[in-house]
Amino acid sequence: MFTRLFGKPKEETNTLHTLGKLNETLEMLEKKESVLLKKAAGEVERAKEFSKVKNKRAAIQCLKRKRLYEQQVEQLGNFQLRIHDQMIMLEGAKATTETVDALRTGAAAMKAMQKATNIDDVDKTMDEINEQTDNMKQIQDALSAPFGSAADFDEDELEAELDELEGLELEDQLLQPARPLPEGKLPARPLPQKKQTADEEDELAALQAEMAL
Repeated sequence: MFTRLFGKPKEETNTLHTLGKLNETLEMLEKKESVLLKKAAGEVERAKEFSKVKNKRAAIQCLKRKRLYEQQVEQLGNFQLRIHDQMIMLEGAKATTETVDALRTGAAAMKAMQKATNIDDVDKTMDEINEQTDNMKQIQDALSAPFGSAADFDEDELEAELDELEGLELEDQLLQPARPLPEGKLPARPLPQKKQTADEEDELAALQAEMAL
């Protein structure tokens, strides 16, 4: 375990050192390529000068050296491509390793948490919670139950007594006399009048005449 833990920084350091070395080599090749390109351009200028003075042999030699420089430039270009490819692969491998290490660390942490809280412990905890809940419910029921003299009362007898009281109250309401009408107020509907006969109408008219005299 300790070897693995102390080995990871060393591996990372080696990877960074290798990438740094490849980068230095790449810079060195680029510098050589730049020098060779300048030399090839110089040979072209020299060939032009020899051509002006009709020194064909010297001009051709300059062009040959220019070709050699160009071949070296092409070779350096291939070296640079290989180094670039190596750096990309190494960086990808580094990223892959870091990803795997991170996943491994997460898996180890999850395993440790599962070990700390296994299914048996969870079931035991839930049983304890349910038991405590049942105990609390029993305590609450015991506290809310009637005690003393109130515990001896019969619920059926109490309900019968309540029904009797409600019946007596209804009977008292029915036996109460009707309320008298306030003074100065007539019934809403007039009483029916007896239809008068013709003789009664004559007697009433005669009586009114006598009273007028």
